[in-house]
Formats: sequence, structure tokens, C-alpha cells
Amino acid sequence: MYDAIAKPLDLGGVRLKNRIVFAPTSMGLSEEEYEERLRRIAAGGCALIWIGDVPVGKRGFGSLFSKKGFARYRRLVEIIHSEGCLAGAQLHQSDSDLLAIAKCIPGVLTRRITPDQMRETLNAAVGPYITRLPAERVRRITASFGDAAAQARRAGFDLVQVHGDRMCGSFASSVFNHRTDDAYGGSLENRLRFAVEAVEAVRRQEPDLPIDFKLVVRLENPRYGQAGVLPEELATLVPLLEQAGVNSFHVTLANHSALTDTIPPANHPAFGAQGCFLFLCDMVRQYTRLPVCGVGGLSDPDFVEQQLASGRIDLAAMSRQLIADPDWPNKVLSGQAAQVRRCVRCNRACLGGMMEHKGVHCIFEGGSRK
Repeated sequence: MYDAIAKPLDLGGVRLKNRIVFAPTSMGLSEEEYEERLRRIAAGGCALIWIGDVPVGKRGFGSLFSKKGFARYRRLVEIIHSEGCLAGAQLHQSDSDLLAIAKCIPGVLTRRITPDQMRETLNAAVGPYITRLPAERVRRITASFGDAAAQARRAGFDLVQVHGDRMCGSFASSVFNHRTDDAYGGSLENRLRFAVEAVEAVRRQEPDLPIDFKLVVRLENPRYGQAGVLPEELATLVPLLEQAGVNSFHVTLANHSALTDTIPPANHPAFGAQGCFLFLCDMVRQYTRLPVCGVGGLSDPDFVEQQLASGRIDLAAMSRQLIADPDWPNKVLSGQAAQVRRCVRCNRACLGGMMEHKGVHCIFEGGSRK
């Protein structure tokens, strides 16, 4: 009944056993809780788990290059692999201005500044920060994606994703990028150079490592998202990324705005429907034959099957749904779709838990255990 969901997919030489992917997700959990969460999701039958926000830098928290960081990522990969699931590293470079962060910390600690206010402050600092970065430093950052990809492979990751939001997306966006240099500013092609160089760096270091690209689209009138590219800019970006060496695209809405836009609840005025971001996949489809992964409130097995069977998308990414019920893939593919505990997109314990510094949980937690 769910033949499209069950069908394996070859992605740059790596075989995904089905079409369900756990989207890269910040959890805010203790390490023990995080490892157990990943184990449960992997055991639930999805084909691939993305570990989100793996920094490309060689110093700092969570670095692939520190002894502790490398050991942590290797342990996460082993947990995922032990349940017959693939592991992917989402490589990123933050576009947060450390000085702006430092100025916010006292207010956050005394609760004079809310998390939303801090987010707004940091977003406002992105443009000036990336605009004044020296071009030589930018080139070192894009090259570091290649070094990080090689290190990720040594840690056991099966594939990598270049995070097209964060600094990639900020350089691409005319909202943030006000540079006037001939390398990374001015024309659309120059603004896209950061993303293209990041992919090229990975491909040089790892010629046969599958590369996914998180392609983020921003919208105007009304504005949703600030980083990333406009729909009319996809005709330039997508071919450039293909030439640089990407194997697939993970398409979603650009960030740097309200979190309830990129993680929309069921009552969102624009993105409340099932598959709320798949229209962005339709835009990307015009310019590529590479696999396209869709995301956005996907929970109904029949709906997901239809989108895959029609060729609208090649992979379906879920986050909140697999947190609500990690066994979604196993249940659907074993004839127990009616037993799936569906995410209701209330955002109370997942996004709400993150914003309250309690970690990502679900109002149904505990109801879907093996």
C-alpha cells in the first residue's frame, strides 16, 4: 500500500532503505537523553538521521576536530548505525556576531531580554557582520567545509549536508549582504559564491562523498525568512550547485525570522497545512533532476505516499512527527498505519520546550515506546 515510501533510493552511491528522513533538529537535551532519542528514532525505521549544526570550525563547542567532539560524533554515528540507519552531518558556519551575543548575555541571564528578543538582536547584527568580513577570511571559511567533511567521514558519517541557511544563506541574501567587493558582494553570482565554494571544497576533499544541500527560499510580500534566495534566483543557484557537486537538495523556508514560521504550528496563517513547504520544492523542481527532499508538517501516511508516488518529492523529511512517534516508518510499512501517533503541530513541548530551555519533547512522550 505504501510502495513509494518503502522504495529504496540511491543517493550519490549511498543506499537509503526507504524515503523517510529525520530532519536536522536542535534538541537541547542532555547527552544521555539525546543519544536515547536518536536511538529510538533510528530503531523506528527511518532511512537517515541528520545530525544538525555540526560546525566546520576547528575550535569551539562541538567541533569535529577536538578529541572530545570527534569522540562524541563517532558515538552518535555508532548508535544510529546500530539500528540499521544512515547518519548524515549537517555542516554549518554560524553567522552570529560574537560581540552581539556577549552584549545580550547579561540581559538573558536576568530575564530582561527574552529568547525572541535576543534572536531579533542577533538577526539584526548578521548583515553588518558578514558585510565587514575580510574576503580572505571568507575564503578560509568556505575551505573549512572541505576539512570538516573529511573529518565527518573519518567519524563514520555516510553523507554530509551543507547548511544553506546560516552564513551560506546570509551571503546569498540581499537583505543581509551589503558587500561591495568583487568576490562576495554586489551581483547575485557573487552573493552565491560562498555556497558554491563551500560545496566545491567538500567535493575536492571527498570526491565520492554524497553531498546534500539545504536550500532555503525566502519570500516577499509578505516576507518570510531573510537569508537564502528569492524564488526567481533559484534559476541561477540550482545549476551552480549542481556544477559544484551536490547530489540532492533539502528544500525549506529560509530562517532568520520568527521560529513559528520555520516550525509552523497547525494554526499558522500561511503554513498551517500538511506539507506546508512543498510548494518550494515545486519551484526547485523546475531547475533540477536531482533528488529533492520535502519537509513541513508531514505526518499523514497517505499524503506522504501521494507526494512521493507523484514524483513531487523524492524524500520526506520529518522532525516533530518522528519525535511524537519514532515508529512512524515501521508502523506504516508493516500495515499498522492506523496505529501511528500523529503530531498535532501544537509546538507546546517541542519548540516550546526549546524556548524554555527544557529541551525538545512531545506532549505525547512516553506513549510510543518499544
